[in-house]
Amino acid sequence: MKLIWHGHSCFQVEAEGYSVVFDPYSDGSVPGLAPLRLTADAVFCSHGHGDHNAADLVTLTGRGCPLRIEEISSFHDDKMGLLRGKNTIRILHGEGMRLAHLGDLGHMPSKKALLSLGGVDCLLIPVGGHFTIDAKTAKAVADAIGARVVIPMHYRLGGMGYDVIGTLDAYTGLCTDVRTYDSDTFILGADTPAQTAVLTYGK
Repeated sequence: MKLIWHGHSCFQVEAEGYSVVFDPYSDGSVPGLAPLRLTADAVFCSHGHGDHNAADLVTLTGRGCPLRIEEISSFHDDKMGLLRGKNTIRILHGEGMRLAHLGDLGHMPSKKALLSLGGVDCLLIPVGGHFTIDAKTAKAVADAIGARVVIPMHYRLGGMGYDVIGTLDAYTGLCTDVRTYDSDTFILGADTPAQTAVLTYGK
C-alpha cells in the first residue's frame, strides 16, 4: 500500500491497483501549501470545511473503486458537534491491511469506534489542536487504537499550517518510536515495523 501526503490532512492511498484521495483542500485554504490537482478512482471528505472538502479538484477516472471503505460517525469538536459539526472517520481495507483516516476528529472516540479502529495497520491522525484533538489527546487516541504505524497530520511546521494550531514536535515529543522520512511517500507492507512516521511535504 502506497501513501502520498499532499499536506494538511490530504492523503492519496494506492492499493490493489486503485487510488483513493482523502480530504483534499481548496486552493489557498491552508497556508504554505500548493494548489491540488489530483487524479484518483475515488475521493472522500471527512466534513464540509474548505480545507478538507475540495473533491472537485480530484479528477475521477470513472472506473470506480472496489476497495472496501468503512465509515464511523464522529464529531469535529468535544461538544457533540455543537461547535463545528460532524466528522466522518474512514477505514480503507486493501491488500490485507486496514488504514484509518480520522479526518478532523475533535474528541476521544467512543468505545464502539475504538473497537472498530482497534489494531489498524496505519492511522492518519490530526495532532494540532484548536480545530481537532491536540497532541496529548491524539497520543491517547493512538495508544487506545494500537495502530502499527501512526502518521500525524493537520499540524503547523515552519510556514505550513494555521498559526492557531500546534506544532508537529508537540506530538512527536510524546512518542518514542519516531522515524522521519525525507519524502512525502510511505510504503506500508505487512512487514513494516511499528513506528510514528513523519513525512516531508512536497518531496
